[in-house]
Amino acid sequence: MKRQIAIFLLLIFFISPLAGFAQMRSPQNPRLGFIIHGGAGVISRKDLTPQKEAEFRKKLEEAVLAGYKVLQSGKTSLDAVETAIRIMEDSPLFNAGKGAVFTADGKNELDASIMEGKGLNAGSVAGLHRVKNPISLARKVMENSPHVMMIGDGAEKFAREQKIELVPAQYFWTKHRWDALQKIIKEEKAKNKKVSEFRNPSSQNERYGTVGAVALDKNGDLAAGTSTGGMTYKKYGRVGDAPIIGAGTYANNQTCGVSATGWGEYFIRLSIARDISAIVEYKGVSIQEAVDTVIKQKLQNLGGDGGVVALDKNGNIGISFNSEGMYRAYIDENGKPIVQIY
Repeated sequence: MKRQIAIFLLLIFFISPLAGFAQMRSPQNPRLGFIIHGGAGVISRKDLTPQKEAEFRKKLEEAVLAGYKVLQSGKTSLDAVETAIRIMEDSPLFNAGKGAVFTADGKNELDASIMEGKGLNAGSVAGLHRVKNPISLARKVMENSPHVMMIGDGAEKFAREQKIELVPAQYFWTKHRWDALQKIIKEEKAKNKKVSEFRNPSSQNERYGTVGAVALDKNGDLAAGTSTGGMTYKKYGRVGDAPIIGAGTYANNQTCGVSATGWGEYFIRLSIARDISAIVEYKGVSIQEAVDTVIKQKLQNLGGDGGVVALDKNGNIGISFNSEGMYRAYIDENGKPIVQIY
């Protein structure tokens, strides 16, 4: 009898922790999950100085930790996504908010979107010139209007009504982005082309990114958001994938949350973010297999490039890109920040 009791106690000792871990990762008890990106493109070690790389790594770590702390405090996945993206929007390092690139006519034009997975609600804004944090306005569109997308002057009028901070257009001016525009204009003139012609954005000099985040909170609710300044030398009225729900941003509690970055025209044509969710839903594959199928097969075969970060409903991470690099960071299973570039 004593021997049986001893065996029983040993089983309790060894099995209970394992059972507890399994329960932690079950659909009923997903772990907190958080992942961000700062854009994909031509990012080579030889072009990124040690000092500049350190700056990127520091800001990515700051953003991912800030978002994760929001989740740890018990707030929502939407709160975490907005918090992290605002930090990147306020940094001149990334092509969003403060660091936005210039259009062909020398302006900064901002887009953003956000979506929550519980009710599939979403908000989106495009063609902004004075909104300091477009991601916050996108959230207001989702929560305080009957619409999904607002653009241009109307969106900025709504921003004033919602007490969203507006700044002078000059706030977004940065020398390195301005110099990049001037270089392209000079190259076009040297080729004896009209500066007004549309330009193939595949040139390495124009690979500027987008920022985004995906979060899973204590309630099992997913959220995703994306923010961008678009494409250097983009033409009048051009809108990429970042503010398009299903292309650059998507979240569904039954499947996953996705934020994308890359050559927007291809992401729109392929409905990249929604397609990843559909593959998870209909095929029942892992989130990593789903993102690789879409990015390294479908996107690659069509001739586009870029990447995505994603979380499934249990907090499993999916990262895929077919460009040379993608700025990204996530919180691992031990609660530690992991920052990667190449």
